[in-house]
Amino acid sequence: MTAVPHTPPHTVPPPVPSPRPVDPALLSRALETAGRLANDAAEVITATLGREHTGSLDASAKANPFDWVTDTDRTLERHTRRVLAAEFPGCPVVGEEFGADAGADTAPLRWVVDPVDGTANYVAGLPWCAYSLALVDGDGPAVGVVADPGRGQIYAAARGRGFRANGVPARRTARVAGSLICAEDPEPGFVERARAAHVGVRVLGSAALAITQVALGNAVAAVLTRYHEWDIAGALCLATEAGALVLGRDGRSTPLPEGGLLVVAPQVAAEVGALWQG
Repeated sequence: MTAVPHTPPHTVPPPVPSPRPVDPALLSRALETAGRLANDAAEVITATLGREHTGSLDASAKANPFDWVTDTDRTLERHTRRVLAAEFPGCPVVGEEFGADAGADTAPLRWVVDPVDGTANYVAGLPWCAYSLALVDGDGPAVGVVADPGRGQIYAAARGRGFRANGVPARRTARVAGSLICAEDPEPGFVERARAAHVGVRVLGSAALAITQVALGNAVAAVLTRYHEWDIAGALCLATEAGALVLGRDGRSTPLPEGGLLVVAPQVAAEVGALWQG
């Protein structure tokens, strides 16, 4: 039996096959609709940031007492679903608050929405939270939009069309020492290794915005340990269109990794991967 070649986690993985193209008209329509919904969400989040913490609106915890769900989460997801049902009939939606529509796991296209990523920050009035929406096919996110109300930014990308921040191409970081890595639930050993390599680790409470910082060039990498598809799908489209690699725990490129992921500038993937894997 021929052994299956293994790519060590700390090396740069081989390139993956290019994702299949999406109908250009569909891509344009999806990007326009997603951008419009992101603008709607940004206005609502900005107007209500911190209010649900004071009791003026309803905020309740899920099974994890630090995992909040608010009226804003539910209202924005309902609005998103109404618009998508009208403009993309038959295309199922997967959302954090109301789950997956029937057939979403086998549909050729599905929308994935997180109405407020970083809800604990939102409830506390900390402007590090986001709205995330992605159109996903069998090759991963084809359209991604992330609204960052705290910075007045709408980030958008579509497969083969690049990444824009408020319509403008963004710079990227390509060095490790002296740079930042955004992380969510980082392992203590990783933080220690990063510190020894003179890399700052920032844990700020939004998976979508953590990945977006790599697309923007504000961070050299993002490391996530626990997440759901709706947390990351929109931002992963931004990052890949900005040229970043998306790696799973095994060090291989994959569109939507499970069980831990690294989003990293390709020039430093081996170096950051070694820090991540230890």
